[in-house]
Formats: sequence, C-alpha cells, structure tokens
Amino acid sequence: MTETLTIHTLPTTDSRLATQDFDHLEFGKVFSDHMFVVDYRDGEWQDAQILPYGDLSVSPANSALHYGQAIFEGMKAYHQADGGVALFRPLDNWARLNASAERMCMPTIPEELFMQGLRELIKLDAGWVPTFAGSSLYIRPFMFATDGFIGVRPSEAYRFVIFTCPVGLYYNKPLRVRFEQKYVRSAEGGAGYAKNAGNYGAAMYPTKLAQQEGYNQLIWTDASEHRYVEESGTMNAIFVVDGRVITPALSTSILDGITRRSVLELAHDMGLTVEERKVSSREIIEALKAGKLEEAFGVGTAATIAPIAVIGYEGQDYEVPATRPDGFSKRVSAALDAIRSGEGADVHNWMVAV
Repeated sequence: MTETLTIHTLPTTDSRLATQDFDHLEFGKVFSDHMFVVDYRDGEWQDAQILPYGDLSVSPANSALHYGQAIFEGMKAYHQADGGVALFRPLDNWARLNASAERMCMPTIPEELFMQGLRELIKLDAGWVPTFAGSSLYIRPFMFATDGFIGVRPSEAYRFVIFTCPVGLYYNKPLRVRFEQKYVRSAEGGAGYAKNAGNYGAAMYPTKLAQQEGYNQLIWTDASEHRYVEESGTMNAIFVVDGRVITPALSTSILDGITRRSVLELAHDMGLTVEERKVSSREIIEALKAGKLEEAFGVGTAATIAPIAVIGYEGQDYEVPATRPDGFSKRVSAALDAIRSGEGADVHNWMVAV
C-alpha cells in the first residue's frame, strides 16, 4: 500500500436502515449497509473499496473452500454517552488477525489499512450503531484465499473484508455446560490460538451432541489427557475460587481472548489475586463440592460475560451458586460497560474514537 491510503467509496442508494426493528435483533442476522473490501494480488494490498453490503463472487476452485485458508476476527463498536461512536481495543484485534494470518500462511494486514478501512466504514454506517443497554455494533473482519487453483499450497491472492451488524445480548440466561472428555477442539502445536475457520467447523459436531443432551456449550479440555480446562465453547473460561480469579494459561491451543485480557486487567485493578495456570476439571468440581467455587463464566466478544449455572462432569450435573450482586463477574461487567459507553474512566486507553 502507498503511504496515503485511498479508499474508493460507493455509498448504497437503497439503505435498509429505516426498515430495521432494533428492538428485536437476532444476533448475526441483520447486516449494515456497507462493507470494506480490499484485495491482495502481486504481493501487495490494492483496490481498497467501501461498497454496498452484498454477495461475493468466487471460483468453484477457490482455494479457501478446498484447503481452509480463511480467518476472521470479532470486535465491537459502542454508542458513546456524548453521542459519538468508539471502538473497543481495535489494535488488539488487528494484531491477533495478523497472528492468525501468519499461522495460516496468509499475508498480514498493514495497521493503516485495517484502521482506516474500519473507521471509514463505521463512519458511513454510524446510524447502525444501536443505543439501547447491552447493545453494540458487532464487527467482522475476515480474510480468505481467492486463487482459483486446485493444489495444496498457499494461495497467491486474498480478499480482506469487514462488515458489521447491530446486536443485542448473545445469551439471555446463565449457561448449562459440560466438560468434553472425548472430542478435541485443538491440540498443542495446532492452530487453536488462531481464529481460522476450521477450528470452528470441527467444534460443531461435539457441541451439537452436548446440545442434544440439554447443554448450551462445552468446556473443552486438553487433547492429551482431557483433564485440563481449555475454553468454554467459543469463549475463554474464568472461575472465582475462594476470592481468586483463576483461568487457564494461554498456549497454542487456547485463543488469546481480548475480553479475557480486559477482565484480568480489571481484576488486577480491583486488587484481586489472578492466577493464569493449568486448571483441571477435577479441581473445579472439588471446589464446587466444597462450596469454594463462587463463580464460573465464559468471556468473549460476542457474549462479553456469560455466567455458567450448571457444569456437567462424568455424567453428573453440578449447580454453580447464583452470582451475588457484588460478585466479580457483575462488577467487571459493569466496569466494562462503563468504559465502553464512555461513562467510566478509560485508564487503559482501550477505546478508540471513530
């Protein structure tokens, strides 16, 4: 890319904004008017455009469809108390997208390209940012291979796209989960830390089996022993035991969640003990039986903080105590809401104004 990035914008002549019912949003089903699109060819990113949201045309021999070179990010923009719009930790998402790109043998995205495309897209579709409590504009940057070629090698061409959708709450009640002790989401040395499409596709079948048993999600365990907690569904898992905030340490099989990172930083700010280490399923169940497990919850961009009400382990369900009004997950959720809406002090400089 040249130093001065030119983005050609073609605004829609048929906005769908006036026809949307923002009081009844289904997560991920309503899309804003525009998308940012840029192509990688001949060793460089070129032809940056903002276009009306619409279908993409690909070759039947598209190598992403055959060999899985596809990655994505999940991030959010929030309506601010002063009427503006701000992004939550966008450079962390940019850095993680590039980590995923390197793992999947794809080109990295320059910061200027990512941030300028993102800002101009959000400015154009600012009217799509919902304003009710718990709402946000979900942002989906993604990249996929575009070579029309059948052969197992990295593609030479790629397309990077950002589109957005207004969303409300992802989960509206505490979750029922169980430890997964047969199937594997990711193994050490694999691509579990990357947000590549195949990670999610492979997780669907064991998740479906759990849902048929009455659970919302799984708590994934390690690939070699099925003893140690990895993630909860598509979220990082956090437990509060005896006042300590405990979460599995990051590895090549665990996603470095940006919400996870934020929650742990806020826990430190609150003076709490934070432990990032191996956490076994047996430890969690024994803490629960002993009355020492105070809270269990998943954290992620889509759900933010999702309380866990029931944990299934070796064929038995265990109830997690209801979170107290002054519980850590409630306090940290309120702190995040205040920072994201511009009503609280942003001491870590997480918010980036659009």
